[in-house]
Amino acid sequence: MSDLPFTLDQLRILKAIAAEGSFKRAADSLYVSQPAVSLQVQNLERQLDVPLFDRGGRRAQLTEAGHLLLEYGDRILSLCQETCRAIEDLQKLQGGTLIVGASQTTGTYLLPRMIGLFRQRYPDVAVQLHVHSTRRTSWSVGNGQIDLAIIGGEVPPELQDSLEIIPYAEDELALIMPVFHPLASSQAIQREDLYKLKFISLDSQSTIRKVIDQVLTRCGIETRRLRIEMELNSIEAIKNAVQSGLGVAFVSISAIEKELQMGVIHRAKIDSVVVKRTLSVIFNPNRYRSTAAGAFTKEILPQFTNRDIDFDQRSDRKKNGAGQSAPAKSPANGKPIAQNPVEESN
Repeated sequence: MSDLPFTLDQLRILKAIAAEGSFKRAADSLYVSQPAVSLQVQNLERQLDVPLFDRGGRRAQLTEAGHLLLEYGDRILSLCQETCRAIEDLQKLQGGTLIVGASQTTGTYLLPRMIGLFRQRYPDVAVQLHVHSTRRTSWSVGNGQIDLAIIGGEVPPELQDSLEIIPYAEDELALIMPVFHPLASSQAIQREDLYKLKFISLDSQSTIRKVIDQVLTRCGIETRRLRIEMELNSIEAIKNAVQSGLGVAFVSISAIEKELQMGVIHRAKIDSVVVKRTLSVIFNPNRYRSTAAGAFTKEILPQFTNRDIDFDQRSDRKKNGAGQSAPAKSPANGKPIAQNPVEESN
């Protein structure tokens, strides 16, 4: 073929139809008419000489050729976006976009502080924060849709060789209970006391719940013996339930800063047990890293941990096939993560 049989607009339309499941919803999402979308698809199929959609059902289903084109089209559109951002970088942070990803707890309680500090320094840079599960966030980083991310879970095994995974800080999971709970007056409770308490937790299928259970198990706590009295769908709901006296819970220390300052919940110590998980920064060393992303990693990330991390050097080592990073250290001065914008992390 002397000329490309498709345009970028046609790839965008194909992607929208696949995402929305219908030509009409795709047209609405792209702010064009449905006939215009149908015509573009017809032209694309004629140019490729292959059907892209099975039109027999109520939902627009891609054919095998359609799936193949969508896969390559995603990569083409991603490279186009990367190209535009590289050109924007010529303005040296007088514009452009920074896209940061995070898993749920990190994205809710830490990244807004980081982004706020970044925006103070670079008000002309548009910042997007994508908060999803660790798995989805990792794939977005791998596909180049996100510049970098801070996660609290495990990167999918199939991505571990292609992403740079940098242990960044340690996040303590605190046991919280009502201030009027009988054990709130104790200096420390025993491990066996945990199995007598009524726990409030996230749904057993949630990613955060699975991460917490894994961390507790590594710390010698038998999660199957914990009495789960109530399952809720958010950390905020859990905190409110604990404050109301409905039970106790394990939550990230970063999520309870305000409540501890106000004295509305009690953080209990467990004798000889400190429950922590490692937070990691991830990015794709084989993707273009924008000037904005470079400024964020070099100027903002170091302020939320005591680690001295050379991101450029690590990226070079990853490209050359070097091994994984060293274990994470605790935040500066040994203080719990997420206490203030210059010494916290999650």
